[in-house]
This record gives sequence, C-alpha cells and structure tokens, in this order.
Amino acid sequence: MMRQLSVRSVMEAMLRRGPVSRAELARITQLSKQTISEVVRALEKSGWIGVSGQVQGALGRSAVTYELREDAAVVLGIDLGGTKLHVALANLAGTVVAEAVEPTDKRGGVHVIAQIGAMAKRLLKEAGRRGGGLSGAAMGCPGVVDPRTGAIEIAPDIPGFGEMDVVEALGRRLGCRALIENDVNLAAKGEQWQGSCRDVQTFVLVALGTGIGMGLIADGRLVRGARGAAGEIAYLPLGGDPFDSRLYRHGTLETAVGSRAILDRYRGHGGTGADDVRGVFERLAAGDKAAEAALEETARLLTQALMAVRAIIDPARIVLGGSIGVRPELIARVRALSEARLPDKLPIEPSALGARGTVVGAVATALAQLYEDLFGVAGPAELALPAVPV
Repeated sequence: MMRQLSVRSVMEAMLRRGPVSRAELARITQLSKQTISEVVRALEKSGWIGVSGQVQGALGRSAVTYELREDAAVVLGIDLGGTKLHVALANLAGTVVAEAVEPTDKRGGVHVIAQIGAMAKRLLKEAGRRGGGLSGAAMGCPGVVDPRTGAIEIAPDIPGFGEMDVVEALGRRLGCRALIENDVNLAAKGEQWQGSCRDVQTFVLVALGTGIGMGLIADGRLVRGARGAAGEIAYLPLGGDPFDSRLYRHGTLETAVGSRAILDRYRGHGGTGADDVRGVFERLAAGDKAAEAALEETARLLTQALMAVRAIIDPARIVLGGSIGVRPELIARVRALSEARLPDKLPIEPSALGARGTVVGAVATALAQLYEDLFGVAGPAELALPAVPV
C-alpha cells in the first residue's frame, strides 16, 4: 500500500508540473529521497517516465529531470452518433495524435462495433503504433447503458444496441478495457477538462439538437444516478402531456423543443420557406416573422426547463451545447427571458468545445481509467491538468 501511495504521489506531481527533478519530487510529495529514487527507477524501467533534461541547482550542481513518456500508451475516444462516428487516438498526456470521422453504419449493432475496430486499427497505423495496441477506450453514444447487461437503451437511432452487450463487444474488438457513457455526459467531462467549466465544480451541460439531454457534474464528479439515467431531461413534463403515450419514446420536453418541433412550430405559424431547422435559422436572419415566433416559443420552453434544473441542482454554470443549443440566436433569447422575468438570472454560457465536446470527454474518461489502473491517480479533468491540443 505504501508503494502504491508513493507511485500515486510521484505521478500526480509529474502530471501536474511536467519535467521535475528527484529533489523537487521529494519536496512536493514529502517522501524520502530513497523512496523517490526507488519509485522513479521503477517507473523509468517500466517505460512510463524518462529523462527529459537537467536543471541547474543553486550551488552550481545540475540535477536530472524526469517527465511522463507521452508515447508510452495511447487511448481511444469515440463519439458515436446516429449519423456520424468520430474517433480520436490520444497519447498519455491527452494530446490527439490521429483522428477520423465517418458516417455511422446504418445497420447498427455488430456492424458499428466492427466499424469502430477498423477505424482504430487505421489510426494506430497512422500514428506509427505498429507494435502496440490500445491501453484503453471510452465511447459516448445516445441512450443509457444498462450496467447489468451492457446493452444500451433509449438509443433509437442506433439499431441493435438494446439487444447486445455493447460494452463486452467493444472491449473484445479493441483488445482493451472499454467504457461506454452517455454522449452528453462525456461532453460535460470535455467542458470540465478543456472547455468553459474548468473553474467551477458544479455545472450542467444541456445539449439541444435533434433531441435534448443533460450532463451533470456535481462537486467535480459526473452524476449518473441509480440506473445511469441522471440528466435525461427529455422526459421532463414540460411542453406537453407527460401521460400522452405518443410522447413516451422521445420524452415530453424533447418532443416540444427538438429539431422536429421547431420546424413544426415554424410551419404552424405559417412559415413556408424552410425545410429543416437550419432553414428556420436562415429565415430568421432574413426577418421571417414565423421563424421569430417559432424560436421565441422554443426559448420560453427551454428557459422553463433550465429553471427546473437550477431549482434542483443549483449549478454554478449552465452550458448550452448541441447543434441548436449553441446557436447565439437561441442563447440570446434565453438570456433575455432570464434577465427580464427572473429575480436571479440563469448563469448561461455557450459550449466552448461545440461538436468536439463528446470526443474530448471520451479521451478524458479513457485516460482517467488508465491513470487509475496504472498509478491510482485521478483523471485529467479531476486533476485540472493543463489543456492540450484536441
């Protein structure tokens, strides 16, 4: 146990500070010089750290410095959507060294798992990792993972995942431990590490696009709930009758504010110039009154949902993301409603990572598991490690 604690202290110091000498490690960790020497020797022999240079001491003596060997291992971050599959290969420091985006195999199930495996193999080759495979992986996707069966429920856009152990199949295909998390949860982890919430401990990310979902970080940790369904705000009883069985599949709120609802609302106001939500925003810029009315109604419903979230969670920040949620036209209207109608305005900010949020969060999650398995150290988001190119 003492050896494990010593390794954890040394690696945490290296991750936080970068190149460091043995004397500095002894001062930072309060471990003896002998213990530091033993731990550094073991980590160097195992290939996790290496000599990086020398520093000049106060009396003219030089000391060898050590740092993490960033190329000692790689992990895979995966953002799986109904139409797009984004995969990123990252080194031990979290820097993305190769990535690719492809249309998601519409057949779903084992075909998607095979597609991810083929993309991973290609990225490993591209990064020059011919002799070594993956040390970990994390995937974000719509829906909720059943911890008992490994199946993914409430993911209608990816067929077959509700009838198979996706966790086991993905790990077997990639040849490493694989974690699967809701995509919005991972986007929240991305904001915590690299985005707009590095300075707060409790916040929510609400992603609005085709549907709506929420990731919750409380006291620095992701909240999943008893069944992994924490944050499924699509089912908030707002914008319709929650007892209407027609709304069970996608949820009352999602049916009222998702992309389909915005287009229907536009047409209900007499709009005829748009065939999709992007078109509605284009008509809005052109001064279309129907587009203005549709967006105002959507903003009011979204503001009500955010008021409910704040009443329960009291987040320091509410981050809006997703293809619709990040639109400045919508954010401006939600802010205006909040400032004009509420005694205490909602702390709203747009996502800093946008469409990259989930894949960044997936990398952070894969690294966190690897750090814990190898060194007993918390992940890059929890340690507030410096942002790296992603």
